[in-house]
Amino acid sequence: MAEDRKTTALKQLQGHMWRAAYTTGKIRGEVYEDVVPAIRKWRRLGMKVYIYSSGSVEAQKLLFGYSTEGNVLELFDGHFDTNIGAKVESKSYQRIAESIGCSADNIMFLTDLTREAKAAEEAGVKVAVVVRPGNAELTEEEKSHYKLITSFSELALPDSA
Repeated sequence: MAEDRKTTALKQLQGHMWRAAYTTGKIRGEVYEDVVPAIRKWRRLGMKVYIYSSGSVEAQKLLFGYSTEGNVLELFDGHFDTNIGAKVESKSYQRIAESIGCSADNIMFLTDLTREAKAAEEAGVKVAVVVRPGNAELTEEEKSHYKLITSFSELALPDSA
């Protein structure tokens, strides 16, 4: 755990440990203030929203079920974790597209890690890199290659799914 490995078993254990802390109100999932309004807008436009995280599905549900914005689980159509594959492997994004019955080029993946962005892009998925305080610095090449946003509200998406 000290090496912050994103193995499925460790993430599942983490999810189980967090359950008690979330359900007792000792911790709340931190959600940036621009996230929920943007997702609500996308949902009104008929878009589906999924989470793909290195955190287990259980941990995702705890974070968004007990978030600083309240329980916002109804905003998501589904959850994916490393059981579908590593986020740095393009095959994982292909599996997600197959799982949700959507062509890869109709999917927009948001991430703060360019290694994940590269893998998604290789799978044919559209990508935007979210730049937030505390994220790793991007190289000039990465800045010029990827669409960068600092808020979900900056993301221009089609008017319908």
